[in-house]
Amino acid sequence: MTSSLILNFITWDVNSDIFTIPIINHPVRWYGIFWLLGIILCYRLLWTMFKKEGRAIEFLDQLSIYIVLGTIIGARLGHVLFYDPSYYFSNPLKIFAIWEGGLASHGGGIGILVAIFLFAKKQKLPFLWVADRIALVVPIAGACIRLGNLMNSEMIGTPTNMPWAFIFTSIDQIPRHPAQLYEALFCMILFLLLRYLWTKPILKNNIGNCFALLLVLLFTFRFLDEFLKLNQEDFESSLFINMGQLLSIPFILIGSVLLVINSRKKTQQQLQTKS
Repeated sequence: MTSSLILNFITWDVNSDIFTIPIINHPVRWYGIFWLLGIILCYRLLWTMFKKEGRAIEFLDQLSIYIVLGTIIGARLGHVLFYDPSYYFSNPLKIFAIWEGGLASHGGGIGILVAIFLFAKKQKLPFLWVADRIALVVPIAGACIRLGNLMNSEMIGTPTNMPWAFIFTSIDQIPRHPAQLYEALFCMILFLLLRYLWTKPILKNNIGNCFALLLVLLFTFRFLDEFLKLNQEDFESSLFINMGQLLSIPFILIGSVLLVINSRKKTQQQLQTKS
């Protein structure tokens, strides 16, 4: 595993496999390690949060199961339905072959929303109460997944002459935007921003605002970052904007509408208080 600077560009020739497990002869990949790291970090952050709120550890364990299953199932079905439905409908058993690759973050987002809905309903909690807390840790998971994409040399960017360009040698010898790294860095910044704002009334005292702000900021950046990425599938070249951008729009709209609704509610409450 090496990376080097040649002609001011970063040559990226990292092996996506770390080692091979004896007997079963199955590789352990960086992508899977970063997924696991994301889950562990999110669990730890939520554990600290729920401990302060007096929630039992069993509560977090149940929530974690819902979220992990929702994320994986949603991400897989998202890839199947959004990016290559004809292939998977012709080869339905391949839908279960997750180890061959093929996870869509927008599908994962939908899966998380479904998981939150089911968990909140079972626990008789407001959907937005649970969603706010999940929103606080989602950026960390997002950063880990994008770093996994980087290690896989996938979701590569468009050609550029910027000095920080990456040459993904497993693809070609063209310097490109490290679009995965851009998104990973943004997710880390977003995590710190939400953690800071959570201590302020704008998020702490307004249920749903943290969740809404995550949707708007994360998917707006994703929409913009897609301009620097190569299309994942050939059919996207015939679209006005690519699939990643199309799928980001509903999330941005939902977050924006929720922020407007919460803002109007707050204004009405202030007017009632004054009167």
